[in-house]
Amino acid sequence: MNTVATADITGAFRFSVAPMLDCTDRHFRVLMRQISRRALLYSEMVVAQALHHSKRRNKLLDFDPVEHPIALQVGGDDPALLAEAARLAQDWGYDEINLNVGCPSQKVQAGNFGACLMAEPDLVARCVEAMVDAGGLPVTVKHRIGIDDLDSDALLTNFVDRVALAGASRFAVHARKAWLEGLDPKQNRTIPALRHDRVHALKQRRPDLVIELNGGLESPEDCLLALEGCDGAMVGRAAYSHPLRWTSVDALIFGEEERQILASDVVNGLLPHAAAHLERGGRLWDLCRHLVQLVEGVRGARHWRRELGEKAQRPGADLSVLVHAGQQLKDAGL
Repeated sequence: MNTVATADITGAFRFSVAPMLDCTDRHFRVLMRQISRRALLYSEMVVAQALHHSKRRNKLLDFDPVEHPIALQVGGDDPALLAEAARLAQDWGYDEINLNVGCPSQKVQAGNFGACLMAEPDLVARCVEAMVDAGGLPVTVKHRIGIDDLDSDALLTNFVDRVALAGASRFAVHARKAWLEGLDPKQNRTIPALRHDRVHALKQRRPDLVIELNGGLESPEDCLLALEGCDGAMVGRAAYSHPLRWTSVDALIFGEEERQILASDVVNGLLPHAAAHLERGGRLWDLCRHLVQLVEGVRGARHWRRELGEKAQRPGADLSVLVHAGQQLKDAGL
């Protein structure tokens, strides 16, 4: 169990890295912490029922203290299990707990959680209320602007009003509706029309609510524009696919002194985390798989990625592989 106290996360939601399955694990989060000291980082979604039954909660919940501020995202539709998850999140030292009401996958729908819950605002409200009552962490909700044919502004406003009354402190709104039948999760990230205007309009209708805009934000400048109409900007695939694109976030969005961050700085910053992971019996590839996204658009990038991938996946790959990779980047001025 993580014994580090929760952090002061005031304003951290102004820029956050969205929860993404198989992407935002503890290794990628430590990578992103090399790039932004201030961003709010999210875990992958953890199913509340799995937390309840699992004998390996450490694997599901542990994180490195450098990841603060960090939010645990959970999925589920059982208020009692979600309340238990909220207590665990607080015990583990998370700064916030977030309820997933946005995932459109068939597997998630079969469990009656994720985006399909937008059709049941009263149930979501009961879940949020139970989570709020269970502990002292802020409870937030990530959701879509609508699902299928339930995508009017009136329905969206009713949803956030009902859930806000239950105690949700912030809403991260993916500015696309979800088609629950006929589109897979990947298609649901691109095919439904992107409607930033509807999220901005929601904020205008409910100025007292804290609203984050998620979806289609490709650069720090896009996030600055989003912040003109919303309280926060949440970035997903663009952060995972292009980590170094976001090195200016702390200066542009949080007003900190600008600092130069190179790919070699990121790799070298990961060394203590990598050493600890190897000591716990982990594989070097567990974290190096995220690094293949780090270097792009420069001469030799493909060779560097290929060499790192080959060496890091070998049985017994040790820290020297990562040290060498960092030195290669430094020698190239990257």
